[in-house]
Amino acid sequence: MAPEKFDFGAVNTAQIPDGYPAAFTHDTYSRVPFADTYDARRRVLLTFYSNNPAAPTNKGFLAELVRIAERISPLNIAAINGALDFINQRFDCSDFVLLGILRMVLQFPNANALPQEIVDKAKQTILDFKYWPDEPGQDSMCTWTENHQILFSTCEYLAGMMFPDTTFTNSGMTGNQKMQKARPRLLRWLELRFRTGFNEWLSNVYYDEDIAALVTLADFCDDQHLVSGARCILDLLFYDMSLNSYKGTFGSTHGRSYERQKKSGLLESTADAQKLMFGMGVFGYEDCMSGVHLALSRNYRLPKVIYDIATDTSMPELVNRQRSGIKISDAERWGVGFNELDDGMVLLSFEAYNHPKTAGLFLKMLDAYNWWGNEFFRPFKRIRRLLRFLNKLRLLPPVTWLLRKDIARNMREEVHTLTYRTPDYMVSAALDYKKGHGGDQQHIWQATLSEEAVCFTTHPGSLTHRSPDYWTGSGFLPKVGMHKNVVIAIYYISSVPGVYVKNKYNFTHAWFPRKKFDEVIERKGWIFGKKGDGYIALFSQEGYRWQQEGENKDAEIIAVGKANIWLCEMGRAATHGSFAKFQEAILGAELAFGELRVVYDSPSVGKIQFGWRGGLRINGKKISLRNMFRYDNPYSHVELDPKHIEIEKDDEWLRLELEDFKRTFSSTI
Repeated sequence: MAPEKFDFGAVNTAQIPDGYPAAFTHDTYSRVPFADTYDARRRVLLTFYSNNPAAPTNKGFLAELVRIAERISPLNIAAINGALDFINQRFDCSDFVLLGILRMVLQFPNANALPQEIVDKAKQTILDFKYWPDEPGQDSMCTWTENHQILFSTCEYLAGMMFPDTTFTNSGMTGNQKMQKARPRLLRWLELRFRTGFNEWLSNVYYDEDIAALVTLADFCDDQHLVSGARCILDLLFYDMSLNSYKGTFGSTHGRSYERQKKSGLLESTADAQKLMFGMGVFGYEDCMSGVHLALSRNYRLPKVIYDIATDTSMPELVNRQRSGIKISDAERWGVGFNELDDGMVLLSFEAYNHPKTAGLFLKMLDAYNWWGNEFFRPFKRIRRLLRFLNKLRLLPPVTWLLRKDIARNMREEVHTLTYRTPDYMVSAALDYKKGHGGDQQHIWQATLSEEAVCFTTHPGSLTHRSPDYWTGSGFLPKVGMHKNVVIAIYYISSVPGVYVKNKYNFTHAWFPRKKFDEVIERKGWIFGKKGDGYIALFSQEGYRWQQEGENKDAEIIAVGKANIWLCEMGRAATHGSFAKFQEAILGAELAFGELRVVYDSPSVGKIQFGWRGGLRINGKKISLRNMFRYDNPYSHVELDPKHIEIEKDDEWLRLELEDFKRTFSSTI
């Protein structure tokens, strides 16, 4: 098994050649498109990476690919060599790194700047790698989540394509056999994303990996059907981003995200891609990989209609409803069974380890793939005998059902999201998503007024660095209702001791970085914030206090209590008048709380009634928290499980068809 750590900071600075960039120069965040054309933006990104050293991460060596493409010397060969060592030791996320190595070898086969020993080592690394969990060798790589499956499968297909008649040392398969093995997985992944969307919904972390894999597949794959599918799903990824971003910040609800990416649009893994494709955002965050892959791409251009949607920041209001993912109990409807290992991998893309219908199959996978030694599955190894005993007695399904709220916390099922965007703010939420269940990395709601003036609430899961932690994910998920510019998040923290998370924290908290707002005022229990012409009002039923110590000082708002209701209303100068008028309107509104219930007479939308039980009502009318459409917004009305997807704005349009992944459009950027 590979060591637990690999120090890219040390590796990437071990042998800096003369003339290599010495220090990192930070890019400037753009809130409006900084260049009119894609080619101009691409040139800026390539220049930026050419002038900066490799970042101290496993994605840092990608800067060297830019230098190769631009014929700039010298290269940091140590960074490339370190990337190869990382892959050869089979660290988790080796697939991220291998994707870049494959691009290097495929796109620059005759690069004079690369020493022959590095070229030879890269080719041997490709032949030696473990591409799927059924291949020999113990490791702790995550191969099964949604983003990893497209990465591993893309790498396997392209590696096989490079060496069709060569025997791969780890698997004993020829390249042709590996292509035949990976192709059905790729098609299944592409088709399911087209039909159901992403279960790592709107992820400002993992869309970065998806984009990199898909654009690499589109660039080099010799199978036109796969190329067409990759382009279609890239279009849908960027369409998601265009609808759910605010001036370069992907500040929406997310199926998976982490503390840094949630708190700042400067630190999102999709920041590079945002600025390259839409002109808004920032280049150069160390965890970005898709920007370089896109800029080096020769075979993908974004349809202009998606660019136009993303950059229409003056639209008075945009309401976007989406439905993503599936219910695991309905998996057979989507062609996914509960008995075969290949189906099990699809189910694990939703992280459905502990669903009553999947628990037995997952136990079979632990044996078949020798996953008992995988660090991600350490909790299961500790209770291996118990699991086998329960399975023998056919008790696994009822036990997993009884413990589902705790042990299935990272499983992502069907989600209904709502995003409301104006020129001065955006607010987004996952509606009534698994209320009272344990959470993992799901980010349920967020208000965004700028790249750093953001607000959201969570229930802390732990103080460790394993999610859910203090800001990443949730110990327990809230019930969230939203209508236009108003969000209500109801928390009800269980007192029952957990198996996975011990439920120690009897408080909820909000991220509200006071220093990132132009003005913050507190009146009668309300916290008001102003950024530009955008306003926010936040209220906690159980009162609050500001954190006065540590790194969260004057940014964390703590509300003690196992049950609490957080209320957020957004406003802007164009519709609410001055900041003072916005405050007075909120303070004059009726606000009454019952047991896990609130009645609020919003100055913007009217009388709101919402509770832990029952639905959301506005002025007495029931508002559905379920979206019937895959997409429902001014640009597209797409049924669930579509055969085709049409997007229109003004004179620009895009049509995607599931059959043959046919893709037609008015123009590209």
